[in-house]
Amino acid sequence: MTSRNILFILIGVVGLLLSCNSESKHAEYVKLRIIETTDVHGSIFPYNFIQNKEASGSLASVYSYVQEQRANKNIETILLDNGDILQGQPVVYYSNFENTDKEHICASVMNYMEYDAATVGNHDIEAGHPVYDKLHKEFKFPWLAANAINKKTKKPYFKPYVIINRKGIKIAVLGLITPAIPNWLPEKIWQGIEFEDMVVSARKWIDLINKNEKPDLIVGLFHAGVDYKYNNQTDTTLKNENASQLVAKKVPGFDIIFTGHDHREYNFWLKSSDSSDVLVLDPRSHARYMAVADIEFRWDKEKNKYHKKIKGDIISTDNIEPDSSFLRKFEDYSTEIKNYVNREIGNFTKSVSSKEALFGNSEFVDLIHRIQLEISNADISFTAPLSYNTEIKSGSVYVRDMFKLYRFENLLYTMKLSGKEIKAYLEYSTDLWFNVMANKNDHLLKLEIAEDGNVRLASAYYNFSSAAGINYTINLKGKKGDRVQINGLSNGESFELDKQYTVAVNSYRGNGGGGHLTEGSGIPKGKLSSRVINSTEKDLRFFMIEWIAKKKNITPEKYNNWHVVPKDWWEKAKDKDTKLLFSDN
Repeated sequence: MTSRNILFILIGVVGLLLSCNSESKHAEYVKLRIIETTDVHGSIFPYNFIQNKEASGSLASVYSYVQEQRANKNIETILLDNGDILQGQPVVYYSNFENTDKEHICASVMNYMEYDAATVGNHDIEAGHPVYDKLHKEFKFPWLAANAINKKTKKPYFKPYVIINRKGIKIAVLGLITPAIPNWLPEKIWQGIEFEDMVVSARKWIDLINKNEKPDLIVGLFHAGVDYKYNNQTDTTLKNENASQLVAKKVPGFDIIFTGHDHREYNFWLKSSDSSDVLVLDPRSHARYMAVADIEFRWDKEKNKYHKKIKGDIISTDNIEPDSSFLRKFEDYSTEIKNYVNREIGNFTKSVSSKEALFGNSEFVDLIHRIQLEISNADISFTAPLSYNTEIKSGSVYVRDMFKLYRFENLLYTMKLSGKEIKAYLEYSTDLWFNVMANKNDHLLKLEIAEDGNVRLASAYYNFSSAAGINYTINLKGKKGDRVQINGLSNGESFELDKQYTVAVNSYRGNGGGGHLTEGSGIPKGKLSSRVINSTEKDLRFFMIEWIAKKKNITPEKYNNWHVVPKDWWEKAKDKDTKLLFSDN
């Protein structure tokens, strides 16, 4: 046999092998199940460390479900998380700020659960560079955010997307984060990062993914809500906070988009701009639900691609038993957290309730005002209730109670504002909060009442900002923009619209969150930082714990520095709206 004949035979054998390999890489049928958690907010264990009681939603229950799916050899399983795990329960606060030498609890738990990928959330960024940079290194799976751009390199600060392979099926997962972070958080927390519009970023990356990866399925894992009209935004608002649905509509190519951030439940289909169908899923928050997408792939030889059949579901974890091996694995850490939150720091002579703060002056909010004023030595304090319906009872006060009093990890700013800007701030807050009442039978609060009778606040309660340090009234019969009458400083001095005052306010508000300083006071977003005189280095809750521990015995009292008039209208409407909002509590 000649060398030439041998060469032809070898070429034929190699071609045959390549042909066989080419055919074998396409399985005829594959069933894939993608499980998504989002906005877990520290709900790792089946225990609420703030309320000091058992809880239903937890990653321990999610893990039970995931393990059951993984045991089914007829289904390929992928586990994803969509951000905001680093804020909420003391479990993560302790790992973020108190016990920083060890591996972060989220890295330990999520690596143990074998997550395939996750997206960064705004509350993950809120923890600060030292926390999320460390966690990024500790995760054994990719942490995604294609539109969080490193200012120096002009490349994504986190990984933009990941390719996951299951039985020859190629799945691309693109991560995006809400770009509104600079509206809420001080720059030093996200220093070196800029946040790109989600639609702009999605267009760029889906083209690159299709060109370079040629996946069989494209999944969006977006830490952003569905309602793009939220907070008076539109479908053309650049860097829209909740742009997940906009991406689905305007950027063709996605098969499934998992959303988060808004703590809402969604399971619906929509048409993208090329008339293709996109499934949108969102499983609320706190590991009480999971979003599950089932995809059946059937190989189409004629078209040389997979035919996909997709179905979405939202599954509750309420009746899923926590995984026993999970609980044993992290039992020591759970015990450590219980010891931390049950440390007594002081005593309250009376109970305080955030429920009262929704309707007017309250001991709950005025305690926060008192702490802010003493820490900052400012003339005036602005704050709002950060919990909808919680109570700190009289008697011993523990570390866990500080998570009731102050829910978020905000810094405390001291800012310079004019009297005119202070009044405008309160007018803006009043318009979000109190209805312009036509008569005493009208609603006190601005409410949304659905056809099924469900009632909810028209605006977020954490934007119901009141003031201390000044005496004022809110007129329920007044015209919008002219309902606040400031009568003077609480120390007896006159209040002047043209005078400059020092104001204590949290970093969320001080960076423009809620619009009180920008839309209300009329201060341009770019000018806010120049108004900041001072900022705490640590979060306000840290100083609250110190403050109470130093005082020991605290009597929460109303300042009684502001009132809603007419008083009889307020009293009658308050009773009615209280029953509407809290009848089931």
